[in-house]
Amino acid sequence: MRIPLDRQSPKPVYLQIRDRLSRMIKAGVLQPGERLPSIRSLAETVQVNKLTVIEAYGVLEADGLVCARQGAGYFVHTTVPVLNSAQIGSTFAPAQEVIIPERQGISYFDSYTSALQAQRQREVLDLSSGFAYLSGVEDFQRIARRAVTQSAESLFQYDFPQGQLPLRKQVAQLLVQQGLEVSPENLIITNGSKQGLCLAIQYYLQPGDWVIVESPTFHGGLSIFEERGARVIGIPMTAEGMNLQLLEQYLYSHHPKLIYTISTLHNPTGITTSQAHRQQLLALAERYQCPILEDNAYEGLSFEPVPPPIKALDQGHWVTYTGTFSKTLMPGLRIGYIVATGQHYQPLLERKLLHDLHASTVSQAIISEYLASGHYRRHLSRLQAQNLRGRNVMLQALERYFPANVSWTVPNGGLFLWVHLPADLPMQEFCQAAVAQKVFIGSGHLFFPGQQGYPAMRLNFSYLPEEIDRGMAILGKLLHRYLD
Repeated sequence: MRIPLDRQSPKPVYLQIRDRLSRMIKAGVLQPGERLPSIRSLAETVQVNKLTVIEAYGVLEADGLVCARQGAGYFVHTTVPVLNSAQIGSTFAPAQEVIIPERQGISYFDSYTSALQAQRQREVLDLSSGFAYLSGVEDFQRIARRAVTQSAESLFQYDFPQGQLPLRKQVAQLLVQQGLEVSPENLIITNGSKQGLCLAIQYYLQPGDWVIVESPTFHGGLSIFEERGARVIGIPMTAEGMNLQLLEQYLYSHHPKLIYTISTLHNPTGITTSQAHRQQLLALAERYQCPILEDNAYEGLSFEPVPPPIKALDQGHWVTYTGTFSKTLMPGLRIGYIVATGQHYQPLLERKLLHDLHASTVSQAIISEYLASGHYRRHLSRLQAQNLRGRNVMLQALERYFPANVSWTVPNGGLFLWVHLPADLPMQEFCQAAVAQKVFIGSGHLFFPGQQGYPAMRLNFSYLPEEIDRGMAILGKLLHRYLD
């Protein structure tokens, strides 16, 4: 068990051990009922006196997190709730500055095709993937047959660009459950959320306009901004979300035309912002007359309820919201949606018509059948449980295999966690060494404007436990080789 200690800190060593174990318990790394290391073994591991470990365990017992069993040792209490990253106080705080890139990075096409090639190689574990592990194929085959049979006539006709009304009604009901009251008339069905982003970015931005993004952020979004000719300002991410003080500074100085944010299960860090942060971000947007593009592709994968989207707070039509079923159901169906209100809806709808007339009627029918039959809700519950298990396995493996000078976020859902690496790690060489051992990872530089950020990697935890453990063992061994 990895428990780094600061021997120069004024905080007693036993309390440093208590704090570390407390975080691991509350984050679910140590599961309810799990046995803690023996007093002797932990003392030897962290190189302290056995009395120091006894003191740490005693405080944890007083905190109600562990219990002692006569002759058996100490165990995690069975009633300890697993908390989210905000509640346990994320240590995500890498040093970084605002990024205004002067050059473009590696093209999104190159990174995307490299990932696809890795996925198609046998025995390669692709931890760079942005999609969930394959599941529910049997349900899909049955539901797809039923959906196509019921909608056969519509397959031979063009449809409206905003999408089929039954599906828009169902999506509206889904969003109401997330705290966003919206009518079907505010929805546009798109070919994945990526098309929604493209439509909104082309609508709000002209070449040369400034746009605010979180740093790091979704690399596909960065590529769309680059293609549009927009000038990007990357505002650093903190454990609470985008740094709002720096955001206001650049809203005042550069007068951007758009703020791009991922408020729930941020890609790539996994951070979910609080209600207060969302309210403050919207207030700044209104004060400086700057629209917001809210991209919440992973919202359905949260392990616990999250605050309503920023769009739910929006009374002045400042926020355009995008979502998708690609992350929660399956990427191949390519069905997403835009929520646009006020004067923004019609121009976006007209752009949608010019792009592709309408989204696939087959895919729309299949998604609609999933929602109508209740299979989507059950599938989502299974996926959330699977991902929670995978996240905890990955956190345990990181503690077990990775060096002490590596840190990471503890996401409360989604598909990935974000690993912050030491500055002296030769990232390109490290990634190539991992591929040679059949583990594919994407460099974290891809997620920064101009690829000018700190060394990091985004790791997908939606795989089987044994695959996760194998991948972390390989990466941990390589990190020790380069950093020790």
